[in-house]
Amino acid sequence: MRMTIAGATIVAVLAGPAAAVAAPTDDLQGRLDAVVAAGAIGALAEVRDEHGVWRGVSGAAVRGSGRPVPVHGRFRVGSVTKTFVATVVLQLVAEGRVRLDDVRPLLDHTSGVPDYLPTLTLPPDPAFLDNRRRTWTPAELIERARAREQGTPGVFAYSNTNYLLLGQLIERVTGRPYAREIERRIIRPLGLRATSLPGTSPRIPGAHPHGYVPIEDRGLVDYTVMNPSVMGASGEMISTTADLNRFFGALLGGRLLPAGLLREMKTTRSTRAYGLGLAWWQHTTCGVTVYGNDGDALAYQTFSYATADRRRQATIAFTPDFTGDVDAAVDAFMDRVFCGT
Repeated sequence: MRMTIAGATIVAVLAGPAAAVAAPTDDLQGRLDAVVAAGAIGALAEVRDEHGVWRGVSGAAVRGSGRPVPVHGRFRVGSVTKTFVATVVLQLVAEGRVRLDDVRPLLDHTSGVPDYLPTLTLPPDPAFLDNRRRTWTPAELIERARAREQGTPGVFAYSNTNYLLLGQLIERVTGRPYAREIERRIIRPLGLRATSLPGTSPRIPGAHPHGYVPIEDRGLVDYTVMNPSVMGASGEMISTTADLNRFFGALLGGRLLPAGLLREMKTTRSTRAYGLGLAWWQHTTCGVTVYGNDGDALAYQTFSYATADRRRQATIAFTPDFTGDVDAAVDAFMDRVFCGT
């Protein structure tokens, strides 16, 4: 579901050194505006390179308002959560508490475990809204997946259930919930002060853009407030563009995993550009490989990627309006960052 607002409100700031980043800031702003024009209510981004940091926003924080998107706003990151979970699992591998071969099929989606998501009522069905505050347990969601046909082990098939199981594994091995282990091992050490795992709490803390979902006969409905337990370890996290760039910079820089396990994380054993909880961007026109992940939390969509040497990073998040396909505009933004074109 990667997805115009006329007269979009635009704010851009340059942090760090006064020198411009590799892509001129006005060009980056134009590419961000194009994402909104292609089908989003609001968008925010942070780009880092050897010259400094650029942050920009476009569109509106609240549909139909002139309220600007907060530059440091928080948002639901969806499946980017999986990279945090995978990092903790691989840390347990490094500690000798988990065998890599036992968890690899879950980490790289080759387990054959079916996805629970298709068993749920989803937009635009109006019944989707009935569960917006419901608390789901991992056991409930895993049981729903059991009712579906098993996939073929060894064949890539993206399944959110894999990461629910990994969340349960972390708790079994450590005696603590996966959220506490992520906080203890990643969030606090890296100083990711705006990143949280809300559990069952329905609200996004701090400044944030509102997110919306399309509902039959009602149009776009504000879905900012919702119980994220339906995503759990597969996608519940809240963060910011700055925190995600800091996380991927630390991960790719070897601060979180031994070199050998980081190489494993960046290696695929399928035809997909997906390793052990880490993906790589395939769409750069210059052929540069960039690593990270992207996430779809229905009302929020996120893309966070960096070059292997961390010299260039980009995180972009937006609230889709579902009027169009924003893929090409996101590709163009990333291309400007990583290829300068």
